[in-house]
Amino acid sequence: MQPSIRHLRMFQALARTHSVTQTAAACLVSQPAVTQAMRKLEDDAGLALFARSPRGIFLTPAGEVFARRVDRALGFLDEAMADMARPIRHQATRAQLSALIAVSELGNFTLAARHLGLAQPTVHRSTTMLEQSAGVQFFQRTTHGLIATRAAQALAQAARLAFAELDQAASELAALAGHEVGRIVIGSLPLSRSGFLPAALLRFRELRPSLPFEVIDGRYDELLGGLRRGEIDMMVGALRIPQPIPDIQQERLFEDSAVIVARHGHPVLARAGLSAADLVDYPWVMPRRQTPLRATLDAFLAGHRPRNVIETSSVIMMREILRGSDHLGGLSRMQAEAESEAQALAILPVEVPDSLRPIGITVRAGWEPTEAQRAFLDILRALAAGVR
Repeated sequence: MQPSIRHLRMFQALARTHSVTQTAAACLVSQPAVTQAMRKLEDDAGLALFARSPRGIFLTPAGEVFARRVDRALGFLDEAMADMARPIRHQATRAQLSALIAVSELGNFTLAARHLGLAQPTVHRSTTMLEQSAGVQFFQRTTHGLIATRAAQALAQAARLAFAELDQAASELAALAGHEVGRIVIGSLPLSRSGFLPAALLRFRELRPSLPFEVIDGRYDELLGGLRRGEIDMMVGALRIPQPIPDIQQERLFEDSAVIVARHGHPVLARAGLSAADLVDYPWVMPRRQTPLRATLDAFLAGHRPRNVIETSSVIMMREILRGSDHLGGLSRMQAEAESEAQALAILPVEVPDSLRPIGITVRAGWEPTEAQRAFLDILRALAAGVR
């Protein structure tokens, strides 16, 4: 379901006025155009969105669900368009906004056209028409390509979030019709992969066996960008304290701590009363800098810096290096216990002070989950209650 922006404007007006005549006047279209647009929306949804009566036209329960998402989607666009010429509100199309997003991200009309599967002139024309209706400049040409102006960046971000809301709407309407549509996309930080997130996925599968899941592994900054663009529904893993930006919301589920790990049979395991000074002469495998775990390990080893360090964001890479050498490494206790139970690594008998860190869920501020997403969040919370 990819409704026209223009049709959504008519839907919003009709939901407010309950009158085709008033809607047509407000949207500068004919009455048959309103009727045809609403029929198209209902056909695409597979549900009646309006109930007709002598008193007017009113939203059905499905229409109420759709209206809430439409209001949010158009709200994103209207906020970004507030300082632009008025025609853009009625003239902007989904194709034009998609072209704006692609060109803003790729900085090149040819690359954007290839990404969208369109001809380059088509993408150029779409962005030019959008720019003209907005009355502001969207791109500056430089020797390195196109640079999106602040107005273009704001509108592209608003369009991403609007499209995400409409995807949520399609999922909710499909659920009302008894179908599974859409998917849940999770940004997975390292800790969540050790057992906690897989257990939640398996439990959810028992409830909703056909709903697609996509789990994206990555660095925090990469996943955060996807979350803010609406490409990811939620992130699961270590929270950042303090919160790095105001447009996200963090929910603490439980706390984890850091431990030092090595291969089974490592010579350091035979020593008692270990301290940081006893570990510095061994080579290390460390998480990447600017991660909470790396900051904890650096503080633990302060004054005893290892001279030989390999940095990696991959737990699999770390595990294999540790298993094949005398390297030492740092992991969250949850990850390390999973590796220990699998006989892959051993946890050293040394305490890492001040290593507690919150583990939880990160979402966009103001995000409204679908029923399926809410059910998955409840499973995460229930599993976390058993970890505390």
